[in-house]
Amino acid sequence: MICPASPGSRSGNRTTALRWAAMLRALGRRVRIRAEYAGESSDILIALHARKSAPAVVHWREKFPDRPVILALTGTDLYRDLPESAEARQSIALAHRIIVLQPMAIERIPAESRFKAQVIYQSAVPVSNPDPPDARYFDICVVGHLREEKDPFRAAAAARLLPSESRVRILQAGRAIIPEFEARARREQSESPRYCWLGELSRARTRRLIATSRALALTSWMEGGANVISEAIVNDVPVIASRIDGSVGLLGAGYSGFYEPGDTEALAHLFAGIESDSFFYSALRQHCASLKPVFTPEAELATWMELLLDLRS
Repeated sequence: MICPASPGSRSGNRTTALRWAAMLRALGRRVRIRAEYAGESSDILIALHARKSAPAVVHWREKFPDRPVILALTGTDLYRDLPESAEARQSIALAHRIIVLQPMAIERIPAESRFKAQVIYQSAVPVSNPDPPDARYFDICVVGHLREEKDPFRAAAAARLLPSESRVRILQAGRAIIPEFEARARREQSESPRYCWLGELSRARTRRLIATSRALALTSWMEGGANVISEAIVNDVPVIASRIDGSVGLLGAGYSGFYEPGDTEALAHLFAGIESDSFFYSALRQHCASLKPVFTPEAELATWMELLLDLRS
């Protein structure tokens, strides 16, 4: 398995690679994760990220032309790289199967390669015995490294527009990718009582943060299919999200918790709604609860088993 994110990284791609490796081992497979391909022999190559793993895909197909390549399209490669990157398109052409994390992603794959696509929904398990939400606040968590694609300060800006009596507090977890974002997060925290930047948390602490929040806000400009949505759903935490393919593909086009990307006022309106309107809040929770069967480990494992069996036929 080729994952460009380095060992020890808490990036989404690295987390996905580790989780998939554990599932494949549960199916009796031996798995090695590498940042680069060094020519080792194996039965199957699984490559995460079309552009960044392109050299590995090319090297593998040259060395083992008859052995399968599974390419996982994660997010930035799908929604940013594909239109411009010849390497990303080459990876898609060379792959035998293509994994996407939600069904709307298939529309972004070149038409001649869509038959290779397989949706694998990322699973999650609920946190055991989470603490009750802090009654003093209406905590909304934002989870993900602070980088441009995540529109990381949109929730903080929306919280500033809420009326003085609002109890909404934004709890943001994630590492600042560039110094400018770290400075901005610290400045926001010093200026706004509604915002708290927690920095990079362990996976366990991140999962517990989601489970003890009143809602999860996913404000990204682009996502392949964020696993934090799975984490929120299995913990009965409703999601507020920008209306992008990666989130609509997971939550459904008719979901009421969307706002248009970049629209701070619309996001603030949703925050006010889930805090003050119990019927609206319950409706979002019920919709998310109805999706739980999609995000079980059993369902994800079954899809992997089906994919591997299909490659053998």
